[in-house]
Amino acid sequence: MSDLLFLYECATRDVAQLRTIADRLGLSVQAASHTFRGLARRGLVEMRDGRYRPTVAGVDWLHSALGGLQVDLVERLDRLHIVRTTHALAQAPISAGARVVLAVEDGLLVARPGSRGASRGVARNAAHRGDLVEVEGLEGIVPMRPGALRVLTVPSDSLGERGLTEALAGMIGPSGGGLLAAQGLEAYHLLGRAAPHRMILRFGIAAGIEEATQLGVACTVVVLDRDAPRLLQQFEGTSPPLIDFVTVRPAGRSLVRRG
Repeated sequence: MSDLLFLYECATRDVAQLRTIADRLGLSVQAASHTFRGLARRGLVEMRDGRYRPTVAGVDWLHSALGGLQVDLVERLDRLHIVRTTHALAQAPISAGARVVLAVEDGLLVARPGSRGASRGVARNAAHRGDLVEVEGLEGIVPMRPGALRVLTVPSDSLGERGLTEALAGMIGPSGGGLLAAQGLEAYHLLGRAAPHRMILRFGIAAGIEEATQLGVACTVVVLDRDAPRLLQQFEGTSPPLIDFVTVRPAGRSLVRRG
């Protein structure tokens, strides 16, 4: 990069001393001299009429290098998504023009009145609790912690035992938060009885869990012990969080194994 900047200075300015280039590029005079000698050996720059000037080959190389740099810069900027405004769910009444704090809760971007937080902005519109509010003047980064992944394994020979549904219901709990999934028909049927009012993910489990945990959503998957290897194979090539394996037992006791 120093070669390119040195040659650019020679092509666009009337340079009689190396110190002039050194000061503009933040180099020592010795470093500028070393760069000049290297470019001169390649036939790209010369001392002509008391001035440092690029040769014809140097001008060609400069145009080629800057053109390649421009293409690379455009490609990188296309991949860099700069968010200037965003929508969030209002967690409290918000006035237009009010300062708000942004956070991710249960996979959703939410906004609250305030000015002290890791991510902040200004509300463009007034909003009641539960409304969408448009936020501009974004500052900072929204903090996100990966969500936990818990796999509840059910022994295949315990499907007909009494108390299994109640045991599973107790392990899931009454909360409606998080993502609930089932691998296989038996697990889905059992989970549907244990959590009749919860939405259950049946398809694309690995992809759904990977996205959810990245957004901080806690995930629970119910699977028969014989189907657990097939479930884990779906995570090959992904980066799931640390998985908690819990064996569901009809008597209410559970064996926890971390992996």
